[in-house]
Amino acid sequence: MEERYLTVTALTKYISYKFDHDKHLEDVLLEGEISNFKRNSRGHFYFKLKDENASIDVTMFAMYASRVKIELSDGMKVFVRGKVQVYQPSGTYSINIKEIKSDGIGDLYLAFEKLKKELEAEGLFNPEHKRPIPRFPKTIGVVTSPTGAAIKDIINTISRRYPMCHLILYPAIVQGDDAKDDIANQIKRANFDGLCDVLIVGRGGGSIEDLWAFNEREVAYAIYNSNIPIISAVGHEINFTIADFVADMRAATPTAGAEIATPNVDVLKETIGSYVETLTKRVLNLIDNYKNVLMHLDKRLDNLNPINVLNHKKELLDNYNMRLNLLINNILNDKKNQFILMKNTLEANNPLKIMDKGYSISSVDEKVIRSINDVKKNDVITTRLKDGNVISQVIEVKKNG
Repeated sequence: MEERYLTVTALTKYISYKFDHDKHLEDVLLEGEISNFKRNSRGHFYFKLKDENASIDVTMFAMYASRVKIELSDGMKVFVRGKVQVYQPSGTYSINIKEIKSDGIGDLYLAFEKLKKELEAEGLFNPEHKRPIPRFPKTIGVVTSPTGAAIKDIINTISRRYPMCHLILYPAIVQGDDAKDDIANQIKRANFDGLCDVLIVGRGGGSIEDLWAFNEREVAYAIYNSNIPIISAVGHEINFTIADFVADMRAATPTAGAEIATPNVDVLKETIGSYVETLTKRVLNLIDNYKNVLMHLDKRLDNLNPINVLNHKKELLDNYNMRLNLLINNILNDKKNQFILMKNTLEANNPLKIMDKGYSISSVDEKVIRSINDVKKNDVITTRLKDGNVISQVIEVKKNG
């Protein structure tokens, strides 16, 4: 009997056909723990659902993902409902789900939250402890795997943005049981060396298990006790670790960490060029202003010729003298007119003038007699005339009528 060989494509199609027509695989209910959760720009969910012994790739398209009310994250235990399918190009199978419900929080997530609360209570996350990242570092230290993609991304980014900066790699295991101690020791070593202005501590993305070393207490204390400012650059945008909360600055990715640690040399050149242009304009404006000042000073010096000054002062003095003489004459004329007026008034009211007309003034005890009531019998009266006084005695006082 002739043997008949199948192509891989034919076999995969046959398996896919079996999957598609198996009623047990059309509506599958699974429970497990989320790992390596991702949400793409179109709103689709991708992650692995796993238990102690196995895992399966999970896809949830945006039309169903938009209905999910809970916040999904690595380590969360969930119930899902969907259809198992075969992806023919790779011959792998996965489950396309339509529903997902929370089954509480996984053990790793619980451990994460517990340690986070403890360290926060100890003050490891306090903002006042965080140090500023130097703006122009001379040397940058990197604590990461020497063979991972993270160090390549960091080197490329720093070389492009700030090539004059020196880079020191402190190689560390970033995954597994020994990773926490290795990372902590390399941070301590960098502090002992004292060569770096800033440290980037991190690795590329992965599942919550892959990143767990950065959720360990030993790494948190090493970051907190570092005298060198530290940028935590672990995983991707959606990944948060304890190291992110303790570090002086959190970067979403290792590349972002390198960007935070360095200025952009092209931007610096543009900024310096702008400063030079502005400074040049200001210096030229100052020079023009001083030229104008000097020109005005020259004119003032011309006007300060001693002969011109003396002549000007003499003219001022002559004007002052003329004004003073005029003022004095005006005052004297005013006083003279006032004197004549007062003299005429006084002469008009002088009682002695009346005596020239035959009138006299009589008085008793130097009091002028104006009525018969001012005298009595036997009073001595002094009568003043134009040319002398007459002394007489009152014999009798008579009233008119």
